[in-house]
Amino acid sequence: MGLLSQGSPLSWEETRRHAEHVRKHGILQFLHIYRALRDRHKDVLKWGDEVEYMLVKFDHENKKVRLLLCGEEVLQTLQDKGEKINPNHPTLWRPEYGSYMIEGTPGQPYGGTMSEFNTVQDNMRKRRQEAASVLKENEAVCTVTSFPRLGCPGFTVPEYKPTPVEGGASKSLFFPDEAINKHPRFSTLTRNIRHRRGEKVVINVPIFKDKNTPSPFIETFPNDDGEAAKAAKPDYIYMDAMGFGMGNCCLVFGSLACPLCSYQAIFFQMALSAASPFYRGYVSDIDCRWGVISASVDDRTREERGLEPLKNNHYRISKSRYDSIDSYLSECGEKYNDIDLTIDKDIYEHLIKEGIDHLLAQHIAHLFIRDPLTLFEEKIHLDDANESDHFENIQSTNWQTMRFKPPPPNSDIGWRVEFRPMEVRKESIHTKTCSLLTMCATVNKICLLSPLTSKQSEEEPSVKSLGKGNSPSSSCFTALPEITTFQTSLFEIKKV
Repeated sequence: MGLLSQGSPLSWEETRRHAEHVRKHGILQFLHIYRALRDRHKDVLKWGDEVEYMLVKFDHENKKVRLLLCGEEVLQTLQDKGEKINPNHPTLWRPEYGSYMIEGTPGQPYGGTMSEFNTVQDNMRKRRQEAASVLKENEAVCTVTSFPRLGCPGFTVPEYKPTPVEGGASKSLFFPDEAINKHPRFSTLTRNIRHRRGEKVVINVPIFKDKNTPSPFIETFPNDDGEAAKAAKPDYIYMDAMGFGMGNCCLVFGSLACPLCSYQAIFFQMALSAASPFYRGYVSDIDCRWGVISASVDDRTREERGLEPLKNNHYRISKSRYDSIDSYLSECGEKYNDIDLTIDKDIYEHLIKEGIDHLLAQHIAHLFIRDPLTLFEEKIHLDDANESDHFENIQSTNWQTMRFKPPPPNSDIGWRVEFRPMEVRKESIHTKTCSLLTMCATVNKICLLSPLTSKQSEEEPSVKSLGKGNSPSSSCFTALPEITTFQTSLFEIKKV
């Protein structure tokens, strides 16, 4: 879940006062990393996966399943029994947004040999067994992308009621703050996204209609202060909190020293792995979580969304900070960059003067049009040569379908790429298949690039407009006239 700094979180007003400081020093930190490692070559191929899990409790007598709010305790137990005793333990466990969630990864990265490919499913099974071993009777760990009753009354154990008041983190009518992980990053992100935006986030998902669905489908909200009535749309399921997106589970694939991979193949996998048709207890007319999570962290103001003239903000921004990529970073992909990028021109010119190539400079300058969303009092003044918190502050809150990840300072980790759109599967064998399909495109150096405008239109049904589901059989995808393979260096992984 990105950068997990410890300390005293600042309010949005305090964070905003330091935004230029964070951007300035974030760029300096990136330049230190780039200069130190730009000539690094010949890293051995390594890769891995991150699987997010939900903890649930079964009430067999009443035939109910609820989310179990004990993620922090389970995480501590797993770490105490694993990595804290044995640094080479085969699994690693990390916190996630929901207090009913944990994230598991292999203890060490996989290599590129067939023998290691054969260990992927076994490691995923081991993770599931480890987590289950520390749970009590009638408790279970599951890989469900979206919990069907997330946000319904009584969906957690223990049960908490939402408190839609200004002093809370989410101010949600449906999602209680107690369902958010207690690490200060998560509640601070939730609160500051809302405060920066100037209103609660708005998520509207089309309802699935059959003969029993009222037409129009319209909800009423008893505890509403007027905001929900204004934001909700007829024939849509309305949601109002970051937890409806970040509280879902996904599969993330990451690799070190990989060649330029196919974004096309990755998007196919988002469609093929689609596993989330249920939201707030209703059946929706979509099957992917991506558009939901995109809307759940959309911190853009009305000015940035083009609803009001620019006055207090600098840019019109076409997307949420959780969305599809806007540029390829490799030279062979440059011809497919047919989207106008909004960039911070001063940052771009600074990077060019420092010797950063045009493609990477515009990518970083595009990320840095965003404000930092969280800042800790103890982390304002840093050593730019040896720390990267300000860079990661912006980098890690640009949640794109692919992420180019520079190495941490003073580490032996190389340049990495993350593939992020895939949904998690109920069974380990299916999750493994999604991970290995991505890896096969990497190992075989398959190039399936196509113009980014085609990606936008392909994503429209299930990402941008939250439209019809069943993408593999009902949506249109770009077909390329030929498929190419090629040799590449580490620096040509520069694609996000």
